[in-house]
Amino acid sequence: MQTEMNRDSQPDDRDAIDIEDAGVSTTAPGQLRVIKRNGKVVPYDDDKITVAITKAFLAVEGGTAAASSRIHDTVARLTEQVSATFKRRMPSGGTIHIEEIQDQVELALMRGGEHKVARDYVLYREQQARKRAERDSQFPEPTHQVDLTVTMEDGSRAPLDMGRLEHLIREACRGLDYVDADKIIAETVKNLYDGVSIKDVNTSMVITARTLIEVEPNYSLVTARLLLDKIRAEALQYLDVAERANQEEMEALYSQTFAAYVHKGIECELLNRELADFDLEKLGAALKGERDLQFSYLGLQTLYDRYFIHHNDTRIELPQCFFMRVAMGLALRENNREERAIEFYNLLSSFDYMSSTPTLFNAGTLRPQLSSCYLTTVPDDLSGIYSAIHDNAMLSKFAGGLGNDWTPVRALGSYIKGTNGKSQGVVPFLKVVNDTAVAVNQGGKRKGAVCAYLETWHMDIEEFLELRKNTGDDRRRTHDMNSANWIPDLFMKRVVNEQEWTLFSPNDAPDLHDLYGEAFEQRYNEYEEMTRDGRIKHYKRLPAINLWRKMLSMLFETGHPWFTFKDPCNLRSPQQHVGVVHSSNLCTEITLNTNREEIAVCNLGSVNLAQHIGDNGLDREKLARTVKTAVRMLDNVIDINYYSVPQAENSNLKHRPVGLGIMGFQDALYKQGISYASADAVAFADQSMEAVSYYAIQASADLAEERGAYQTFDGSLWSQGVLPIDSIDILVKQRGEDYCKVDRSQTLDWDSVRERARKGMRNSNVMAIAPTATIANITGVSQSIEPTYQNLYVKSNLSGEFTVVNPYLVNALKERGLWDNVMVNDLKYYDGSVQPIERVPADLKERFRTAFEVEPRWLVESASRRQKWIDQAQSLNLYIAEANGKKLDVTYKMAWLLGLKTTYYLRAIGATQTEKSTVNDNKLNRVSAVAEEPAQFDKAADVPQACSIDDPDCEACQ
Repeated sequence: MQTEMNRDSQPDDRDAIDIEDAGVSTTAPGQLRVIKRNGKVVPYDDDKITVAITKAFLAVEGGTAAASSRIHDTVARLTEQVSATFKRRMPSGGTIHIEEIQDQVELALMRGGEHKVARDYVLYREQQARKRAERDSQFPEPTHQVDLTVTMEDGSRAPLDMGRLEHLIREACRGLDYVDADKIIAETVKNLYDGVSIKDVNTSMVITARTLIEVEPNYSLVTARLLLDKIRAEALQYLDVAERANQEEMEALYSQTFAAYVHKGIECELLNRELADFDLEKLGAALKGERDLQFSYLGLQTLYDRYFIHHNDTRIELPQCFFMRVAMGLALRENNREERAIEFYNLLSSFDYMSSTPTLFNAGTLRPQLSSCYLTTVPDDLSGIYSAIHDNAMLSKFAGGLGNDWTPVRALGSYIKGTNGKSQGVVPFLKVVNDTAVAVNQGGKRKGAVCAYLETWHMDIEEFLELRKNTGDDRRRTHDMNSANWIPDLFMKRVVNEQEWTLFSPNDAPDLHDLYGEAFEQRYNEYEEMTRDGRIKHYKRLPAINLWRKMLSMLFETGHPWFTFKDPCNLRSPQQHVGVVHSSNLCTEITLNTNREEIAVCNLGSVNLAQHIGDNGLDREKLARTVKTAVRMLDNVIDINYYSVPQAENSNLKHRPVGLGIMGFQDALYKQGISYASADAVAFADQSMEAVSYYAIQASADLAEERGAYQTFDGSLWSQGVLPIDSIDILVKQRGEDYCKVDRSQTLDWDSVRERARKGMRNSNVMAIAPTATIANITGVSQSIEPTYQNLYVKSNLSGEFTVVNPYLVNALKERGLWDNVMVNDLKYYDGSVQPIERVPADLKERFRTAFEVEPRWLVESASRRQKWIDQAQSLNLYIAEANGKKLDVTYKMAWLLGLKTTYYLRAIGATQTEKSTVNDNKLNRVSAVAEEPAQFDKAADVPQACSIDDPDCEACQ
């Protein structure tokens, strides 16, 4: 909070005649200075007087060509007269009040014979004085009388304006139930001291309000609104629009602010100059300032800290300007740019849909790297390996998450013809990749993040499993990098049947890398036969179940490697006619072809499912509108995107894949009164994803009619009328009925969609469900398809600590008269669980199960129902309480049998002990602090490890 705590004039219409903001200038210190009405002292600036007098003339005489020349000359003369008066009075410099300057302007106009202009100027000053008086009268006499001064930014002191402070807090509480403005006011004042800085006054209000979130979720909205006051003051002053504005004033000021923001962003070389070519007046008028009020504290603080454009550490973006900037960046190539920008803005600012983090970071900027993730295949030669590492660095530099396929690289001990030596295998190179990811961060906003994939038949697989161990040779460990198993169906069959498994070096079995399904199985058996007759000497044979157990053990112990399945990713891929899926991405939801010439790229965004639930369940009409616009926005990313390596541009323009996902699944269940651990939740997962798939495929087909099909459409499954639901038949045929137990039910008319797709698709891939870690925070819903972690806990990140309380639980308990301080303390004691609390009714206990209270089978079953509709995959975290070998074995075999393409983190947890705190002392609750990355099991501490939100392992996609 800046000078907003002292009474000041109402922000003036910038077309009006005033010199109130004669301030931000380049005048050297030690000369004339101006005291503004709020007490702030700024350098004297002739240019501000020139602008004010010019506006006065234009308001009276208009801006005709004939008048312009006279006005210019007259204004220059009058400005010189005014300035000369003060320089004559104070030749050594000094301070002048703003009212004195305006008095001299009046006199200069009168002496110059400009009586009509002078008259209008006098009337205008009177009008503004009345506005200031009315504004001051809006603040009732403060209920708390304090004798404190605050220290302004320039070091001067001024009395604390309690009327202004109370007004801000009451405005923040307006329209919200169960919040107490007087309580916030009283606690804020307790934390202040004489001479407190003006910024710390706002900080005190914010901290006071946020300590109350644990007892009432609406305080999160109050806290966000108090934070908005600081954000407005920072941006408005920098943009030279106004000193500050409250929320009501801001709704009127937004249109004016927007044009100033765009021009300032371009001037500071932060925004694309093409944005100035838009009709900024039209776009500014479309901004909806009232949508600022829908932010939670976590969401708004996240935007402020990491997303808003800044210059010299000052944020120059306001929330609605931010959304419009992103919308404009995505509409740059549209024919009707303003209309599309407004359409895109309305979708984003309503929270119905949110683009992925790279798009939010970079849309409309000078370097629009908007894509979320990149997939590469690393070749088996030294030049190719280091070229791939270089590509990693370049992609990471501009905020891309990476997935690397390392299967082609020969194994440890393999013969190298060029040197007549033996290979060191994959692992030493992965150490370099790990350190590169640390060294090259994502645009300075997130640490670099990469996931290495290796097929289960590779000779280095056992050492690959141990990459994240904390023991052993540290030169063969990668503590900062993710890893994932790329598992063929044949291996899973061998595990189920307890048969042997053979490991090869890819230089001895080179074609296994590109084979899947029955072709892989046949060729693999041939290679095994070669080991028996001596044609292949470098191999290892072991029981498949032993390797499987080690995979599960390492996943439990280190959180890696994740389990992803090669065959369903390829057999159900629409693009199998032009390549092979060799890995997934950083977050395991992208399944695109890669090779030496093509780096796969995917462009992500997520529908907020909770925003599409009405009184009768899923609002399909609204969902159809949202999906249609969202797919268009995603397709636009492909043409606007900045590509840091040519292989990525080649691949993306050729195939045009996008990944439309969902978030807020748990919120959607709460709104319908459905427990996550239920058949109803499984059915909703099925039907909601069916609807998203139905509308998304049609939207891509619509774009193909308008813009043309993607280059490699002919021969794809789409061109054959084979939709994702139909591709299950291919998987069952290749894998066998006994090994594929996928539900095939459907409720919509898919025949018409098949015919649409057969005629042409704009995008090779259309759907993928990403983790949505950060954009879910922004919109205030549960991440992706995740169940609620806990009903009450603290989320920690670099922006601070945020109390998170389940508002749906609180409202349900209020309806039954059960929400009180005792319930809050019980939730703290039981780690956010309602299960042990006797007075909570059984139906609420069932509905509000937390993630570790939902059996994993419900997560897997729901994911299976979604997967049948998705042409790519989904980031699926698995929560297992009191995890053991048997539970892990059953869960991951079930995931494979039910047709999942990939899984993501394993979240395993043991007994935890809550750090207790009381409600009444207003200390920030420290219940089971957790952050954004899925937790790993720490045997030593026996608690969930929680990483920072700024560790991108779970958010590089979104």
